[in-house]
Amino acid sequence: MKLGQLTERDNYFEDFTVGEVIKHVRSKTLEPLEQVLITNLVMNTASGHFDEEVMKSHPAGRRLSFGGVNISMFIGLASQDTAENAIAEIGMDKIRLQGPVFHGDTLTAYTEVLEVQPADRDDAGIVRFKHYGTKQDGGIVFEGERTVLMKRRSHWGER
Repeated sequence: MKLGQLTERDNYFEDFTVGEVIKHVRSKTLEPLEQVLITNLVMNTASGHFDEEVMKSHPAGRRLSFGGVNISMFIGLASQDTAENAIAEIGMDKIRLQGPVFHGDTLTAYTEVLEVQPADRDDAGIVRFKHYGTKQDGGIVFEGERTVLMKRRSHWGER
């Protein structure tokens, strides 16, 4: 089996066009277990994520999902289309959490291609994406930019 057969055929550097918008196929309902487990693993002990009684008197009215979990979920949902042929993550910037996310919310990701440019190597190019995350009501709750060193099909596609 060739290495190129292990990834999608349409997400190499050459396939991205500035202005293109991708609605990623999968959505994900945020389960309480995921939220609590990951939040504990990164040692975020804020009661807003764990104490339902305390949160009853908070304007949100119930436990909130930790923003780090939300960011990870949206980037993960976008990864099938924007990271399968990545060589390296170069950076993330302009991260904005724009609304509350709760246990049980269903998350969906969209990506806009902002920039496509050559890299300092022949086998790859650089793509800058803007990722958006929405909840089931369509409201945007996440925005962030991500820059990726992406394989070129001309060098990696037939390996």
